[in-house]
Amino acid sequence: MCTMRAFPIAMLCIFLCCMAMPVLAEDGSRYSYIRITDMDVKLDHDQATISVNYTLDSGIQLIVYLLGKQDLKNKLVKVLNYEDVTVQSVELNHAEFLVNDASYDYGRGIYWFPEHEFNTLIPNLRVNSPQVIREYNNTRVFPDGIGYFE
Repeated sequence: MCTMRAFPIAMLCIFLCCMAMPVLAEDGSRYSYIRITDMDVKLDHDQATISVNYTLDSGIQLIVYLLGKQDLKNKLVKVLNYEDVTVQSVELNHAEFLVNDASYDYGRGIYWFPEHEFNTLIPNLRVNSPQVIREYNNTRVFPDGIGYFE
């Protein structure tokens, strides 16, 4: 009698564990229906041009195609976590943004791009200044900042 009651409870527990596995296995590079694959930040004077490559959950591409890209744009801007962002282009797997005043201008062509935190994990982050390229893996933060000159 006890085994007959335990069997449905055990099956329910197994079912709930199976449902939770994809959530537990999440790598953190996801923001809503967007999974960031890589990001490239190119520094020029006090501006930053940011290129983002990503994938969308299956089925969402059709919805974005039919209903428009405004929600996708808003979510990508949220991922960047900058206040003054201009959207250059947004496609179904790639977007380009311009961030004004991303770096501090110390005059005479000297700039400082400060530490910055993104709102999701970035699997591959590349920051290009005129002098050096820095690459980071699986980070939410561009650490320490970088000085450069034009």
